[in-house]
Formats: sequence, structure tokens, C-alpha cells
Amino acid sequence: MSEINNRDMRREFANRDELIAYVREQFPDAVNRDDCVSELVGGRKAAEAALKKVDPTGYKKSRNFLSGKVTRLSPYIRYGVLSLAEVRDFVLSQVQDQNDAEKLINELGWRDYWQRLYAEKGDAIWKDQEEYKTGYTAETYVPELPADVAEGTTGMVCIDSFSRDLRETGYLHNHGRMWMAAYLVHWRHIRWQTGAKWFLEHLLDGDPASNNLSWQWVASTFSQKPYFFNRENLEKYTEAAYCSKCPLYGKCDFEDSYEQIEKRLFPKAEPFDRSGGSKSFQRKKLKGQS
Repeated sequence: MSEINNRDMRREFANRDELIAYVREQFPDAVNRDDCVSELVGGRKAAEAALKKVDPTGYKKSRNFLSGKVTRLSPYIRYGVLSLAEVRDFVLSQVQDQNDAEKLINELGWRDYWQRLYAEKGDAIWKDQEEYKTGYTAETYVPELPADVAEGTTGMVCIDSFSRDLRETGYLHNHGRMWMAAYLVHWRHIRWQTGAKWFLEHLLDGDPASNNLSWQWVASTFSQKPYFFNRENLEKYTEAAYCSKCPLYGKCDFEDSYEQIEKRLFPKAEPFDRSGGSKSFQRKKLKGQS
């Protein structure tokens, strides 16, 4: 690996198959299966084609659904093939009413905000920005990623599917990222840093700023309260894609109301105010990045 890092990699290829063959030759220890080759095509032309397909109004209405009209632009933004300003300008050009573009532009703003924090804090984004609001201390959370999560063998169809998609495609819908992060931190008591590192090992759009600070938002070390969910929420936004075939349906860890799950997960924490976060923390809520 060090020999590869110390010389320039080949950059010109006749076609994508030639590129894939070259990468496999250079990294023989990497996964070498055809179904693990990303469908995402890199480069400026592909980025421009993807940008032209963006539907700001559809994004606004359906972004939280796994089948929603998300942009899939994040890998191109991550590696500078597209700029945030360029995406913003294109989105605005596609709508008559700027309110239809507001949600998408807002998410671009959060990405810019994460980057500015990263520029200021550097590697400190790997540290808790605040104390947990969960009623537990940082020492409660363990550093090892559970094998059943890493291998997708928990028996929970949703979690195992997210794990497989992460490892085999390098992509997870933002809602899937939030559910997986919440499951690891709040149900399994795994340090958010462990999950963040795991994501960065696999995500094609893995960006330390958006990734780490979003994990901290879920964990509550950079937000007013922890993010968690229930089966009804997951079932709604996945359109029952996992729940309908899960043998644990009706008896999984995500059953019950938010109030009941909150009592189970955070018995030592002060009750959360759902209109504005923890009653002790009333500053503006931070949002995740889609």
C-alpha cells in the first residue's frame, strides 16, 4: 500500500471496465466482487448529468422517504466535482417559487456549516462537543462495533439491510444513516466515534464534517437532545419495505410510543420537550445533513 501511495496512480482509461480492472490490480486485498462495484460513475460529466435530474419540489415533498427524490449529489460535492454554490444556483433556476427550493438549499447550508466548523475545529470534531443529554456519561458507551451489526446478522431486517447496503454499495439514505446511528448509540450503547469511523470506511460520500457532526447530533453531544425513533416512524418512511418481512415485527426493540421508548432508553435523563428539545437546553436545534 505504501508503494502505491508513493507514486502517481494512473488517471486515463479507455472505459469504466478498464478502470475497475486497474483498481482491482492495485488493491488486491479489497472486496473483489462484481456486485460490490458502485453504480455511481465519477467525473464532471456524470456530475452534471446528475445535477440536471434534481427535482427541488420532489425533494421537498419526499426526501424523508427511502424512495424519495433525493439528489444523490453528495459524492460529487464531497470531492469538489460540484460546488455548493453551483448546486444552489441550478436549483433556484428550476423553480418559479423560491419556497420550493428552500428545503434543498437549507440542506446545502448545513453542509457548508459543517465544513466551516471542521475548518475551525480540525480533528476536534472527533471529540464530544458537549456532554450527552441521555442521562449517561461518555464512559458508558463502549468503543467496539458489535460483530452482528458489522456483519448484518442482528436478525432485524432493517438494521441488517442498512449494514449490507453500507458495506456493499457505499451508500445509505440519510434517514437510514440516522436510524443506524441511533440504534448503535442509544440501543447498543456504542460510542458515536466508533459508528462514525465505520461509516467513513464505507461511504462513497464519506465526509468527516457532515458525518461526525451528524453522529454527534444523533448522540446529543452536539444537539439539545438525542435523536431516536420507533417502529411506526421507520415503517412509514421505508413504506414497510423491511417491517413487512421481519420475523421480529410486533416484538422488536423499536416497538412502542416515543414516550415509552424514551423511558426505556433514557431512564436517568430529564424528560425531553418535543416542541424544542430537552427542557434544560432551549438553544436552536441542529439538523442532520441529507
